[in-house]
Amino acid sequence: MSKTINAKSISMIGFLVAMDIVLARFFTIHTWNLKIGFSFVPIVVAAIFYGPMAAGLVAAIGDICSAILFPVGPFFPGFTLTAFFTGFIYGIFLKKNTSVKSIVCAEVIIQLLGSQLVNTFWISVLYGSPFVALFFTRIYQTVGMLIVETVVIILICKKLVPVLKRAVNNGN
Repeated sequence: MSKTINAKSISMIGFLVAMDIVLARFFTIHTWNLKIGFSFVPIVVAAIFYGPMAAGLVAAIGDICSAILFPVGPFFPGFTLTAFFTGFIYGIFLKKNTSVKSIVCAEVIIQLLGSQLVNTFWISVLYGSPFVALFFTRIYQTVGMLIVETVVIILICKKLVPVLKRAVNNGN
């Protein structure tokens, strides 16, 4: 987060958490080993405007609240750790630089480490499924989400972020 925490930033972060919850639970396809959705959008916005810690908190708080309010399966804290990691990585790569290279680097790290390796491990632990078998079945989701998220984030950075920056600056 920025050096100064004010009511405006707290309310915006709260709004982004709410958006994360709505997108995660109502606009996401869930199966026991796959998750395809757009809940990354508010996390990316938090990363661009507020940095790694805020984006990580938006992701983690959104995950916890979603699991409590609208459970899809058993709550597992490992997924919350991965959510925080995801937001934190977005913040590291996108806070000061929203170039295509930064977006691709963030996505490759998040999808390969966070989704493909760590979340596959969490699913393996949670459901007792063999890691290697899950690993190979989840490759399609990882590659698909890597492409979709990269394209969506590029569009967000080119179209939505400038509009949000104008709105934030006019609100001062």
